[in-house]
Amino acid sequence: MAVTYQHVDQLQPWSDRLHRLECTSVTLEAPDVMTFTFKAEKPAWFRYLPGQFVTLEIPVGPEPVMRTYTLSSSPSRPYALAVTVKAQKDSIGTRWLFENFKPGMSIRAYGPLGDFSYVKHPGEKYLFISAGSGITPMMSMTRDMADRAPLSDIVFINCARSPSEIIFRHELENLSRLMPKLNLGFVVEHCGRAEPWHGLRGFVDRAKISLLAPDFLDRTIFCCGPEPFMAAVRSALEGAGFDMRRYHQESFQPAVQTVEPEAAALAEGEAPAIISFALAGKQAACKPGETVLMTARANGIRIGAACESGLCGTCRVMMLSGAVDMNHNGGILDEEIEEGYILACCSRPKGDIEIEV
Repeated sequence: MAVTYQHVDQLQPWSDRLHRLECTSVTLEAPDVMTFTFKAEKPAWFRYLPGQFVTLEIPVGPEPVMRTYTLSSSPSRPYALAVTVKAQKDSIGTRWLFENFKPGMSIRAYGPLGDFSYVKHPGEKYLFISAGSGITPMMSMTRDMADRAPLSDIVFINCARSPSEIIFRHELENLSRLMPKLNLGFVVEHCGRAEPWHGLRGFVDRAKISLLAPDFLDRTIFCCGPEPFMAAVRSALEGAGFDMRRYHQESFQPAVQTVEPEAAALAEGEAPAIISFALAGKQAACKPGETVLMTARANGIRIGAACESGLCGTCRVMMLSGAVDMNHNGGILDEEIEEGYILACCSRPKGDIEIEV
């Protein structure tokens, strides 16, 4: 089939409200790590910041699950979008992708969103510290800088369990030849006899950070990985007297939804707010302090959600009338709020409301 060439300025940006993503390739990067590359189902280009994330609606069964993945691709190459994901033994959504999702299939996605980007937190020079699949936002930012600003000063430290599990190792080594101020530091926990390794071993600590980035106190630092890993990095930096205002980390830990005692106390004695679910044709009483998402779940009304902390934007819904208190963490844009959207996970009705669900 002939491909019609179109310049970026001839296309509209991809919109999660209008377009699905179509898979164009699936690439094995390391054991249990795959990159899924997408194009827009209809001609479009992708507008996002390097380091942002999307949430995929994965059709694992009668009810899909929501999983949030950081983009590993670069917005400097706007015709494709990619996520690089690691499947854990007990994962459901990611395992389904590995075993079932093929080129030509499409999927619903939400986003991109997030503030974990050098664009939001610029510095004169950078230190990227990651472990495992936490490398993905660092890769997105490095790829972007390679295209836009190849003289960027970056120390890139990645930790892995073994040499074979270093994601993007060969591409990073190639980029370091093109970017004279990109310095790589790999740290592995162990290596087998068949894996020759002459680099650092063990776990990240202050000594290894100092060895690989002697001037780390002067750098803007981005960190991503499992929470124990990030805690160790934070502890090492704080112990060295690092200015933590220049430290940024990315983490997706689903929040446990609870009723805010203060909100409940303030509303004591008042009649509960009534939430009207327009498409479902139902009404439900929202108890004092409860969120829209909590009330929906209690009444069998499905609203997709992933992080449940106002970060990922998956639970965005249109509010047709009424007002809410919404305490989000960047998962919704100002223009979306102006249009009438709210995040169900962190919105508490200030009276009767109606939403388009």
